[in-house]
Amino acid sequence: MADLYEVLGVTRDADQDQIKRAYRKLVRELHPDVNPDPEVQDRFKDITAAYEVLSDPQKRANYDSGGGSAYGNFGGGVNFGFGDIMDAFFGGGGSRGPRSRKRAGQDALIRIEVDLNEACFGTEREITVESAVVCSKCDGSGCTDGAQPTLCEICKGRGETQHVTRSFLGQVMTSRPCANCQGYGSVISNPCRECAGDGRVRSRQTIQVKIPAGVETGNRIQLSGRGEVGPGGGPAGDLYVEIVQTPHEFLVREGNTLHLALGISMAAATLGTTLTVETLDGPIPLTIKPGVQSGAAIPIKGKGVTHLRGGGRGDLIVHVEVHTPTKLNKEQEELLRKFAQSRGEKEGESQMQRQDGGFFSKFRDAFGR
Repeated sequence: MADLYEVLGVTRDADQDQIKRAYRKLVRELHPDVNPDPEVQDRFKDITAAYEVLSDPQKRANYDSGGGSAYGNFGGGVNFGFGDIMDAFFGGGGSRGPRSRKRAGQDALIRIEVDLNEACFGTEREITVESAVVCSKCDGSGCTDGAQPTLCEICKGRGETQHVTRSFLGQVMTSRPCANCQGYGSVISNPCRECAGDGRVRSRQTIQVKIPAGVETGNRIQLSGRGEVGPGGGPAGDLYVEIVQTPHEFLVREGNTLHLALGISMAAATLGTTLTVETLDGPIPLTIKPGVQSGAAIPIKGKGVTHLRGGGRGDLIVHVEVHTPTKLNKEQEELLRKFAQSRGEKEGESQMQRQDGGFFSKFRDAFGR
């Protein structure tokens, strides 16, 4: 008959911690789910039976004194705690016990639209959300008229029941959540009629949200504790407000920079002019120098979007597009020909230009031009 200490690979003076560590190490190597070899399964039964004896001080003393066989007298089966095997794999050891009725609530997400002006300068918005709140009738207890949950008669408050099954390992004892109390260890005999024992109800509430300057689509504002209240009146999760910025009529945003397409006449481009352009701060004058070319980018400092983190603002870039007239009367055609002749230009004469793959070509595409 094999020596139990040799089966576990420990000395006779090993303490309980050493015995437990040795057993767990062997379980991880020899458990049937890890190694299905029949010979390994027989050895697994041996180490389990050895641990059953050596982990119990009374059985171990009886074995050491020669009062029992190698595997003890257990009615032909091996009766061991399933938790020890689970601990070997998952490092457990803590008491499971009944679970609390109070559990943390879930986070909630709501999307709101803001225009470019609100995104640039920030704003406050009043939003209405529907979420779970603590039941005012029972204050989250789930019970009627101030009562309290009563001890479960099946599990006696443990929240779990034990079940013995037979397998090739012998008798295996497992623990399961109590079906009568769902693992809480207590039962609500007279549930609150308002929340049906859940401790929370659905309710609409209005919340003030401060939207900081510089936000853009995809940014989220976290409101701690304004999400769903948990079952049993547990702590609420967080509410996340996701920003969706709506398109502007004529301004295009690129990070903290704004872009504006400005069409001017051929005469204005040639002679230069001063025009009024619309910005988020209102209309401002813009001087166009003589001879400006189509595609020119004119920056206006500090008229872009506010930086979300830190002070200051981005720039506004004005992209000039020179409009060439498509219809001329005879008098206008004659004047234009005389102008060309005065400059020494000849009809049909051309000059090859390098392609400019800059931003403005993409910008015009965005406007469908």
